[in-house]
Formats: sequence, C-alpha cells, structure tokens
Amino acid sequence: MKEQTAPENTKTLHNSHLSFLMEDSMPIDEWQKTAENLDFAFQPIVNIHNGSCLGFEALLRNYQDFGFPTIQDLFDSVYNDGCLFRFDLMLREKAIQKFKRINEFHRFKLFFNLENRVILSGDYKSGLTSEILKRYNMLPDSVCFEISERHKIDCTSNDLMILKNYKKQTYKIAIDDFGSGYSGLQLLYYTEPDYIKIDRFFISGIEADSKKKLFVAKVVNLAHILGITVIAEGIENEKEYYFCKEINCDFVQGYFIQKPVLDIDELCDSYEIIRTLSLRDKRNITIDRQLINEKMEYIEPICVYNHEKRYFTELSSVFEAFRRNKTKTFFPVVNSHNEPLGIIREQELKEYVYSKYGKDLLMNRTIGKTTMDFVVKCYISDINNKIEKILEYFAVDENSEGIIITENGRYVGFLSSRALIRVLNEKNIAIARDQNPLTKLPGNTIINEYIESALEDTLSTYIFVYFDFDNFKPFNDKYGFRQGDRAILLFADILKKSMNTGDFFIGHIGGDDFFAGIKINGYESNHVINLIKDIIFKFRSDVTSLYDAQDRRRGYIISVDRDGIEKAFPLLTVSAAVVCLPAHREKITLDEFGAMIAKAKKEAKTSREGIVCKPFDLRPMYRCANDM
Repeated sequence: MKEQTAPENTKTLHNSHLSFLMEDSMPIDEWQKTAENLDFAFQPIVNIHNGSCLGFEALLRNYQDFGFPTIQDLFDSVYNDGCLFRFDLMLREKAIQKFKRINEFHRFKLFFNLENRVILSGDYKSGLTSEILKRYNMLPDSVCFEISERHKIDCTSNDLMILKNYKKQTYKIAIDDFGSGYSGLQLLYYTEPDYIKIDRFFISGIEADSKKKLFVAKVVNLAHILGITVIAEGIENEKEYYFCKEINCDFVQGYFIQKPVLDIDELCDSYEIIRTLSLRDKRNITIDRQLINEKMEYIEPICVYNHEKRYFTELSSVFEAFRRNKTKTFFPVVNSHNEPLGIIREQELKEYVYSKYGKDLLMNRTIGKTTMDFVVKCYISDINNKIEKILEYFAVDENSEGIIITENGRYVGFLSSRALIRVLNEKNIAIARDQNPLTKLPGNTIINEYIESALEDTLSTYIFVYFDFDNFKPFNDKYGFRQGDRAILLFADILKKSMNTGDFFIGHIGGDDFFAGIKINGYESNHVINLIKDIIFKFRSDVTSLYDAQDRRRGYIISVDRDGIEKAFPLLTVSAAVVCLPAHREKITLDEFGAMIAKAKKEAKTSREGIVCKPFDLRPMYRCANDM
C-alpha cells in the first residue's frame, strides 16, 4: 500500500499543544523525547468473508531500547511520574501521523490501545484528541479506542462517562482481550462497545477444544444480539479461521493474515488469502444471501456527520427527513464510513414535537441535544449470515423494527420483520423442493454443490462415503414397498443420529443410495472410519426387526432374482465406499471423483466387512475405472 507523503510539519509531534504538555514541572519533557523515538507497527483487521480491510491496529514498538522489558513496564513508569495522559496523547498523535500516510487512509479505521488508567489520570483533559484529528483532516469515527479487560475499569464511576462521551463524539470503542481479565460481562453491559476482540487464548487450538468452542460461540451470539461486531484475535492457521467463520465472527486479525509491520508499504487494502479461502467454500454463496438481497429495502440513512460543512448533523435535518418521507417511522443512522450506529425513531422525537416548546428547545444548540442522543440500538447482521441466525437475533426483542444488513461492516439495507418472514418462508420452500420426499435429507442438487465445493477446497482434508444397500430388491419384492421405505427411513435415522455435527454432511441420492461428506476439522481419520463401521453394524442389527420371525431365525429370505429364478438371499446390509482426499492435494474434477467412488463402490460390495477405503490415488484409479 503506497505511502502518502507527510507534510513537513508533521514529521515530529506537533507544537500546538506543547504549552499544555509543559505547563508544570513534572518530567514530561523526558517522556516527550521517549515518545519521539518510539514507533508503531500496524496489523490489519479484515472481513472474515472477503478479506477486505476494516482498519489497522497500532502496536507500540522500540520500547525495549529505553530499558523496558514490556509495554506495561513503560506505562507503569509514566503513570508513576504522573504524566500518563499527556504521554498517551503524544502517542496518539504519533500513531495518527503514521496512519495518515497510508494510501486512501480515509477508507480505514485506526485501532489505538487506550491505557485504561489514562482516564483516571489527574492530568486528563477532554477534547484534545479531536484537536489532533482536525489538524490531520480526520474524523472521530476513523478512530477506535481499544480498552482492555486486563486493567479494571470502574463501570459505576466517571470512567464510564468518559467512554460514553467518546461514543457520543462518534469515536468507536472496542473491548480488547475479551474473556481474559476483569468483569468482562459487566464491562460489556455498561460500555456498550462497537466491537469486542476475543482473546487469543480462546482462539488457539479452538478446533480441537470443545470448551473453547462453546465459550466463543456463546460470546459471538450474545455480542450479535447486542448489536456488537466481533473480531477474532490471534488467528494463526486455517483451521482457526474456518471455525471462527463457522460461528459467525465478523472480522479476524492475526499472523495468518499478516504480522504487525513497521513499513506501511507492506499493508494491503484487501488480503487474498481470506478471499481465496472464502471462495473455496461455495456454500457461503447461499440461497440465504440471494433472498436477503432480494427482500431487504434500502432506506436512505441519516449520516451523523456533515462532510462538507464538517459538523454533526443537526436535528433539524432529522425532522426534515421525516417530513419528506411521511410513511417512514424510523431511519438507519450511519457514520462517515457508512457504518451503522443504530436507528432514529419518530416515537423518540414525539415527546418534544408535541409539547408546546419542545421542537424549539431541540433546535436550540445551547440545550445540548444532538442527533446521537436519539439513536437507539438495532440488531445488525452481515449479509452472508444464515437467515436462521438472523431470525434468532431478531426474536430476542419483540419490539424490534427489523435488522440492519451490512456488507464488510457497511450499511447496505434494512430487513423488516415482514421481509424476514418472507425470506425464511421462501428458503424453506426452496429447501423442500430439493429434499428427498421420504427422508427429508438433501437431494442430488445440494449433494453435488457440496462435492464441488469440497473439491475446490484443496487445502482441507475430506472423507466422502457412498452408502448402498445390499440385497434390497429381493427384500422389496418379498415384503413390499412400504416395508422397503421403513428400511430406508431406518438407515436415514441412523445417519442423522451418528453424524449430527456441523462437520458432517449427509444426503439421500435416491432409493437405497446415501451420501456423506466429512470435513476433517479436529477429527482423526481413524475416528471417522470407525464411525462408519458402527453405522454399518447398527443397520445390520436393527434392520432384522423388519423381517418375520422365520426369516430372522434362518438368516436369509427366499425371493426371485432378476431372471425370475427363486433363490436364497442374505438379510439386508449396507456397503460403504469411502474415498479420502487429503489436504494440499492436486485439484480433481467431478468426473474424476465419480470414477474414484465407482471403483470403491464395486469393491465394497464384495468386501467381507462391507467397507472399502480408498486413499487419494487419482491417476491410476481413474485409468482403471475407464478400462472397466
């Protein structure tokens, strides 16, 4: 990302507030020299669906050069000298200077770690960050202050008022290291942050840790219900990324995307690695997104900041919006980045509108009421989320107007309660259309989509299973189609109970043929193979209940073969043709995959155990299949 040249007068800390910094005898001048020689590395925070960059976190560097083993040691020393706020203010300006040099910086957000004790400092003064931003031609909503759970904040004191004042000025607030420190839920309740950043401890190894999975999934769900965006910190590998995507995290940050860099030329506005992984999972381009896109309404939002005149939107503009659009009872509210802040409803303004002098009071700037005072929370969902999850958020508040829909964190439309019901109904109809009418399992269209998506995803390990009944026709001929349907339903029920997690996909091809796909995500391949053997054994055992007593005792039935000749046939069993495709394999086509399954299926029919496992050995197998 090409660097913009900084104005000459911004190469060092600006002099305009040095008089404030030097107005007493504390050793701020020494700390100023330290601040001049510190630097910031930037690390991107990117959209989990497409890799586009939301912003960059500024991470302090070079503090070891001044004899401080950790950043905490540095801030402890400054705090003890009574200079913490003024020192932090210098660092804010230094970070803003560097951030401003990023090409098209206005598209991104600067995430700055706010030392929690800053707002407790005796030298704290409000409004100085705004002055810095004005000099650098930046808006407050370009900055997100990260407060950490690792240092306690008194949620009942002046600390909370300062944070609320930041939000009122349209600064963003994030809770960093969520789940790692003091009073996480209490801090979440009182601060009403825009973002929470889930601590690396809970992300590390999450794909194999059931407790971490449960914790993070619940936190994400709670955050979304409260209208809070979730950032997963410390993503270091593909498995962690996929799990965070599966549980609907919104953004990711970590070494897997990019390490913190001092050179801003190394930063990107979009990260191909995330875009590529997301495209491989074609199931994300689902009917859900198509239906949401069709049914949502674009309601012109109210922006809380006037770009041209550089002041916050006055309430007179809000009244004018309602006057021009008499059918509207609310409007979405966005900031200068088109990020939704909530909605402003007519009913909140009525108290003033219908009182004798209420409207005049609102128009009086000295009263202090602004547009932000009337913004209320509204549930926000990314357009890529499943409709069932969106419905879950909506159902929490029966008085909700609907859901604000975003893409890459930006407002794209509004899904009303009525539209939400229509979307859910049309999705259910579309799913039913491709379900097997007997078992209600996905049919051939969805099965093929799954296989194509998995074959595209060459970075992951998959196991595919083709189940086929043995001796089903003789059974059907003797006992009739109704009993044959019972056998099919029996096997479908065994599959549903045995493969009931998100990593398993099961489908009904038709008749007595079934399909299963397993993405190896925290499972051992041997565990999956043993599970398949258990399914075969259970069906073989349970299906005997469908025979009469005589056939059960002798272990076979008398029926006719395809030539009309009467003969003995064994009781029903099921064969499993298993094909294992390892991660980092060469890409194969759907036809090649079909040949692999066909060969494995033929061998499974003659196998003593009823199961044949084929490792990835494409070319020889494909040739053999064509020669048959």
